[in-house]
Amino acid sequence: MDDSAIIEVEKLSKAFGLLPVLQGLNFSIDRGEFVMLFGANGSGKSTLLRLLSGLSKPTAGAIRIGGWELPREALAVRAQIGLVAHRPLLYENLTASENLDFFGKLYGMKADERQERGRQLLQRVGLSRRAGSLVRTFSRGMKQRLSIARALLHQPDLLLLDEPYSGLDQAACDLLDELLLEAKEARRTIILSTHQLTRAPEIAVRALLLSDGKIVFDGIGDRRSLSDIYRDSARAQST
Repeated sequence: MDDSAIIEVEKLSKAFGLLPVLQGLNFSIDRGEFVMLFGANGSGKSTLLRLLSGLSKPTAGAIRIGGWELPREALAVRAQIGLVAHRPLLYENLTASENLDFFGKLYGMKADERQERGRQLLQRVGLSRRAGSLVRTFSRGMKQRLSIARALLHQPDLLLLDEPYSGLDQAACDLLDELLLEAKEARRTIILSTHQLTRAPEIAVRALLLSDGKIVFDGIGDRRSLSDIYRDSARAQST
């Protein structure tokens, strides 16, 4: 086992019935890395993030997060992870504050800690005035903001973000960029799936490109633009 790696994936495959979605993936990600996960719709990005978060079980292969094995030690793994998925994963009949308090309890946070942390994050994502509003009254963008606050609540070692810019206006996208930069500076490991090649060009240093359930490009660059990485990926596919 590599002590510097927070994620280790070996021969990972996932199929739904007879349909293969991921095929024999092998990669590791070091602590503190910021990784952009690219690929067309159906390439397996969301499936990979669900496997890494413990929400889905692999058909074959091994996953280790922080030394714990998935799916056998999923509870220990989830305590290390902050997840922003396609679905908000929020309780519609609770308020914004109640949602964060509930998830804080799940993560074992003390009452005063989760209340203060929740208050800070609601202010940070621009939802302070709606702290007492039921989530079912929120727009898509507001739910996405609250999902980001929930993911950051317990200050996890690993952030998994599946199309986190979806539903956000420009101001919220800029805010998310700031939060990601702060997380990177705090040495949190980040995997971000997006179709928007222009997002986070200054802070992402590694790109993984999925195509037909396989990794066809794994590139590490120092402050390279995402468009350059994508062009390199396309070039690699054609050779």
